Amino acid sequence: MSEAGATREAISAAWRVESARLMGALARLVRDLDLAEDLAQEALVAALETWPTTGIPDNPGAWLMATAKNRAIDRARKQRLVEHKHGAMSDELAGAPPKPPDIETAIDEDVGDDLLRLILISCHPVLPTEGRVALTLRLLGGLTTDEIARAFLVPEPTVAQRIVRAKRTLAEARVPFELPRGPELAARLPSVLEVVYLIFNEGYAATRGGAWIRSDLCEDALRLGRMLAGHVPDVAEAHGLVALMELQASRARARVDASGQPILLLDQDRSRWDLLLVNLGLQALARAESMAQPLGPYTLQAAIAACHARARRAADTDWKRIVALYDALVEMTGSPVVELNRAVAVGMAFGPAQGLELVDTLLEDPALRNYHLLPSVRGDLLAKLGRKDEARAEFERAAQMAQNTREKELLQARAKACEPGN
Repeated sequence: MSEAGATREAISAAWRVESARLMGALARLVRDLDLAEDLAQEALVAALETWPTTGIPDNPGAWLMATAKNRAIDRARKQRLVEHKHGAMSDELAGAPPKPPDIETAIDEDVGDDLLRLILISCHPVLPTEGRVALTLRLLGGLTTDEIARAFLVPEPTVAQRIVRAKRTLAEARVPFELPRGPELAARLPSVLEVVYLIFNEGYAATRGGAWIRSDLCEDALRLGRMLAGHVPDVAEAHGLVALMELQASRARARVDASGQPILLLDQDRSRWDLLLVNLGLQALARAESMAQPLGPYTLQAAIAACHARARRAADTDWKRIVALYDALVEMTGSPVVELNRAVAVGMAFGPAQGLELVDTLLEDPALRNYHLLPSVRGDLLAKLGRKDEARAEFERAAQMAQNTREKELLQARAKACEPGN
């Protein structure tokens, strides 16, 4: 790699690491997401212009922060000058817009909760889910609009519109920049956890496209989850979510073969699972379990993932415990997707006939009408019962419904394996 290329890569890496902290501090200072983003981008441009000549500074984050803050101070001084010239003293009148913050004073304020404040704003319940995801990846993930569009396989203008609408909605709703405390903070956290796990899931099992796993999205979600858990250490479900993501991410290397084809859980080479992530996940799970009874939905899912992580061989899996955990999860969520997963566990613990009986109760559920994993699971259970013709039809139906190319190929291969003579 050329020296210029190495510098660009170093700047990109520094930006990925520092952008969220930079955005958090700037949003606190200027209390305007658009302005904060402009200032952060100006700092990035300055780095791109300066670092190739001066070299990467010892503390890139501090350099970016100092540059952005100086730009913020310059803008504030110019704004005050304009206001003075036009006699803009009406800000103090009742009903007038709030007075702009004193940036030079705010710089010296405590910055410890900047990232938590930013993630709570990005995931505010006033925004639709797709808006929360786009804004979170933009402001906290440091992703460009194009990168977010490619990650979710939607047109770039669509992502741009989602971000613009999200910022406008936050402004119109006058969402405060102050960090909520106590019950208000607790009420906001489920929305944040949902967005983080949604980002992870899209990376772990991509909905569309030609890649089964998008590691960058998984890493972004893990980074956000760990950061969040660090800011709210007394919230059990934050640790439960981190545990769930770490335990699932530990299998990433074993989930695809050299050509990118998916490998199902029971067929994976468990020696390729990442033991560091397994241990981190189990530690996070133990912390969550020690803090909350009954367990929340993320902690329950992490406990299920831990049953797989603790089994050295697929045959060692404690499926009866997994069924019990799914029983609690079904009771808590009422989700038909969870019911389907429970049917899989029942099929493993007590035989495919009992699993199939449960799956068949879900066939008319409108929420699963277009869910390709319903016929996929049914095909698997039928195949285990030796009903190969029915299984092939179900796998073919699932393949037609699947939108991920790799998953479609896997389902087609399973259908072919059910043909007479195979």
